[in-house]
Amino acid sequence: MSEDQVVSAPTDGSDGAGSGGGARGRTVVVAGATSESGVAACAALVAAGAVVVAVGSSEERLAALAERVPGVSTAVCDLTDPAAVTSLAEATGAVDGLVHLVGGWVGGDGITGQTDEGWAAMERSFRTLRNTVRALYPALVASPAGRVVFVSSVSVDAPTASGADYTAAKAASESWLRSLADGFAADQAGLRAAAVVFAVKALVDERMRAASPERRFPGFTDVSTLADAVVALWDSPAAELNGTRRVLT
Repeated sequence: MSEDQVVSAPTDGSDGAGSGGGARGRTVVVAGATSESGVAACAALVAAGAVVVAVGSSEERLAALAERVPGVSTAVCDLTDPAAVTSLAEATGAVDGLVHLVGGWVGGDGITGQTDEGWAAMERSFRTLRNTVRALYPALVASPAGRVVFVSSVSVDAPTASGADYTAAKAASESWLRSLADGFAADQAGLRAAAVVFAVKALVDERMRAASPERRFPGFTDVSTLADAVVALWDSPAAELNGTRRVLT
């Protein structure tokens, strides 16, 4: 998966979005929606006219999200449970996008400091991505402009011992997105869907800045930048997006 990957243009007259329709009217599932990045993505999508289904594991946190972002629909779901994710997909119906923001960071002191507990937390991100993509795949292929985006890390390009578990999980997820991109290309006569990876050093939001006003957060990506990039996915043809990896700064 690379920024300059070439994908054949659609052959059925459909451009897979990118013709001015944008995100308006698209139904988008946001997984991990109660994080600050999730709140920002939900708010930007709602502002763009999308129908947003915000998914999380806590009814209380989802209720708080709904207060901050009027207009979202919420769904409590254990995304590690394939049966629960299948039920979510069936209840949602037609879907035009999946924004996967289930993540977090766990480090350790070198290779021997990579704990089983830390790996379990990191592996959860990959497992939830796999579950949601499999369950929503038929709807995304049927959509006139399906989009899937996963937020990875630039550490995949330069792994360290202290972040071995974290980076391994991110690398696995990037591989899954490359496979998804291949699936979209194979299963659509005219490419309308796109799988995209956004890579960041780390994310920062206003609450983090307020908690540590002395920090400058060099190289961090603001959650608003991520949110804008998510919305913009429906402004470009699938052929330009599918299989790409884009570094956000």
